[in-house]
Amino acid sequence: MIKYILLDRRFLILLFVINLLGTIYGYMWYESQLSETLPIFFIFVPDSPTASLFFTIFLLFFIFRKNVPYIEALAMITLFKYGVWAVIMNLLTLIIDGSLSWQGYMLMASHGAMAIQGLLYAPYYKLKLRHIVVAAIWTLHNDVIDYVFEQMPVYASLTNYINEIGYFTFWLSILSIALAYFLTSASRQKG
Repeated sequence: MIKYILLDRRFLILLFVINLLGTIYGYMWYESQLSETLPIFFIFVPDSPTASLFFTIFLLFFIFRKNVPYIEALAMITLFKYGVWAVIMNLLTLIIDGSLSWQGYMLMASHGAMAIQGLLYAPYYKLKLRHIVVAAIWTLHNDVIDYVFEQMPVYASLTNYINEIGYFTFWLSILSIALAYFLTSASRQKG
C-alpha cells in the first residue's frame, strides 16, 4: 500500500509542490542571516532549504522516471540530518525556555517530515558508493563551515551550548551518512 502511494504520480506531484514551496519559504526564513553573511558562505548557510531543494530536484526527475544519484545521495543524507537536527534544537529550546512559539512547533513538524520522506524513498535511489562519498564530503564540510566559521542557524537560548551542538551535529552527520549507506546497499548489490 505504501509503495503504491509513494509511486503514485499525483502524490509525487503534490509532494514536489509541497517541497518546492517549503524550499522557497526556507530560503526566505534565512534572509536575515544571509544579509549578514559573507557571500563565500551563502551556499552553506541555509541548510534545511538546500536539503529540501535536493529532494525537490530528485522528485522532479523521479516523476519522469529518471534518477540523479548525486542529488539523491545529497537529499537522503541532508534531509535526515537537518530534519532531525531542527527537531532536536526546537525540543532543546522548549526545555531551556519552558515554551516554544507556534513557528517552533511548525518547524518540528515540517522538519520531522523532511527526515522521514528522505528515508521513505531510499529503495528508489540508485546510489553507488561514490555518490555517498561526495554527499558525505559536502555534509561534513558544511559542519566545518557551520561550527568553525560560525555560520550555523542561531537559536538564541542555545548559544551557550554551541560546542556541544557542534559535536552532536558531527555525529548526526555520521549517522546520516551511515543510514544512506546501509539503506541503499541492497540496491547497490543488485546493480
